[in-house]
Amino acid sequence: MPTSTSRAFHARRPKQSGFKSTHNSRRSSKGNGVRKAYIHPSKFINRTPAAARAVEYTPTHLFNDFALTSELKSNLAAIGFTKPSAIQDQAIPLVLDGKDVIGLANTGTGKTAAFLLPILSQIDPRNDRMSVLVMAPTRELAQQINDECRRFSTGMRIFSTVVVGGTNIDRQIRDLKREPHIIIGTPGRLNDLLNRKALRLDDIRHFVLDEADRMLDMGFINDIRKVASLLPDSRQTLCFSATITPTIQTLVHDFLKNPETVSVRTGETSDHVMQDIIEANDKMHKHELLKDMLAKDEFEKVLVFGETKFGVQRLSDSLRNSGITSEAIHGNKSQSQRQRALKAFKTNTVKVLVATDVAARGLDIPNVSHVINFDQPATYEDYVHRIGRTGRGGAHGTAYTFVDKR
Repeated sequence: MPTSTSRAFHARRPKQSGFKSTHNSRRSSKGNGVRKAYIHPSKFINRTPAAARAVEYTPTHLFNDFALTSELKSNLAAIGFTKPSAIQDQAIPLVLDGKDVIGLANTGTGKTAAFLLPILSQIDPRNDRMSVLVMAPTRELAQQINDECRRFSTGMRIFSTVVVGGTNIDRQIRDLKREPHIIIGTPGRLNDLLNRKALRLDDIRHFVLDEADRMLDMGFINDIRKVASLLPDSRQTLCFSATITPTIQTLVHDFLKNPETVSVRTGETSDHVMQDIIEANDKMHKHELLKDMLAKDEFEKVLVFGETKFGVQRLSDSLRNSGITSEAIHGNKSQSQRQRALKAFKTNTVKVLVATDVAARGLDIPNVSHVINFDQPATYEDYVHRIGRTGRGGAHGTAYTFVDKR
């Protein structure tokens, strides 16, 4: 059954049969000539979602069973880690054995710990400086990995640094001169540092590609290849991705040696997310409808997707001026601004986070009650990725997409 919100908005629009697919693609509203797939509005509707079920995984190990250092085991116990997730249970022993690993797992399955824990356990704090390189698609994901690294390695005298765009490169160069054990960065900034001779990769023993599919989607293939070409042949390489595409298969063939594959990926969760469309006459009408929706109590923690950086910022400002607590993340924000916005949303200081697709990639934000597509996504795959941010772990999730009234 539709929710009360859904019923309220159904009354404002004609029946679904009024929609007709007359073309296969349309120009992006960005005006840059980029083709944007036409998605029939019926694809955004699922008013009778399947019951969401969190599948319970029974691990074959406990964290204490792994050959991790005693300090690491103590830290895990202190933060309440006892049973590994599926990707951790299956990947950690392989990484500890020195194998190259392909890990296929959805976001939010614990894959960061799957590579960090065995790597941390193998680092000699006195000798293994500049020995680990982790490459991630976005600044936010790189920072999340660093936060996890510091949490796991408390008191172990293991140091990490983050090198990403949108922040002062001179400060990052100073951080690298201190020779941290672990370098976590985005492809573009890593290559900037290599070009400036501020980063050396001679001693890298562990190379991690996290969310490889997203890095390729974002056009980082050449940056990845350049970095990999400068790494020692004797390194261990770990590649984590949600999907295996032909391009990733080529990367795997070029970068990994006799890799072991661990696949715990599940189907997309959109089948259990309640989905519906909201018709709007024009952009101003969309703004009005959105504010009406967000004023309702059930919209507790809402992720709103927009198409452009400018549009996302303007929408967030408009919501804030209307008394709705909101923050924005997009490419024009500095890293510190993006981190503050993300923290405010995660800690429920603000109710709404307005984001572009690129800025939101790789983020794992718990307890998102609603996803609202203020601007439609470029592809249906992007749509499924967007709405998968709600309804996680067996929780109820709801997604709305604005469409033009016809």
